[in-house]
This record gives sequence, C-alpha cells and structure tokens, in this order.
Amino acid sequence: MKKTLTVLIAAGALLGAAGCSAAPPLSNEETCARIQSVGAGPTSNSDKAGMIRLANRIRPIEATASEELQAPLHSIIEYLDESAQPTPDAGKLAELQAPYTAAGQTLNEVCGAGGQ
Repeated sequence: MKKTLTVLIAAGALLGAAGCSAAPPLSNEETCARIQSVGAGPTSNSDKAGMIRLANRIRPIEATASEELQAPLHSIIEYLDESAQPTPDAGKLAELQAPYTAAGQTLNEVCGAGGQ
C-alpha cells in the first residue's frame, strides 16, 4: 500500500511539473485566431456576467499570446474585471479606459484584415 501511494504521489508530482512548464508564445496569427474564436462565441459583454465570461475566456489566451499582444490583452482583462465588480470604482475605470481603448486599437491593427 505504501509503495502504491508513493508511486501515485511521484506520478502526480511529475504531471504537475509538466503542466507548469511554460508554453512557447504563440505567433500573432495564432493569437489572433484564438481571440477571434472567443469573440465569435455566445458572450455578451454588455452585462456584468458577460464581462466576467469574456475576461475568463481571454485569460488563457493572454498566458500564451504573442509578446506584442500580451499587454493589450492584459489591459482588456483589467478593464473587464473592474467593470464587472458589484460597485466599480469610477476613478479606476477612468484610469483603465485609455489603455483599454489603445488595446482595442492594437488588436484591430494586428488582427484586422490588413494586419495579418
């Protein structure tokens, strides 16, 4: 019984370590394709629940996004997170608005029809 438990713990540790290794960043084209698949999903960001769903769909993309698109995705997630709060801080939202708008423009330039 002890040997089996030890083997299971060791296997779990190896799998955990393998899961924690950093994936190589995606190219802009791959990142854009993933972003577009999220945008095509049935998520409405007009209500708080929709903003939460959208931010949660973007988070895994940000983790492996191309270097050029990581910062814009992070800005979008920050804005959506603050907007989805039960009582959003108006000052913080105003502070996050410019980076959020710039992020949208960057995504449009990089992922737009002429950007690929």
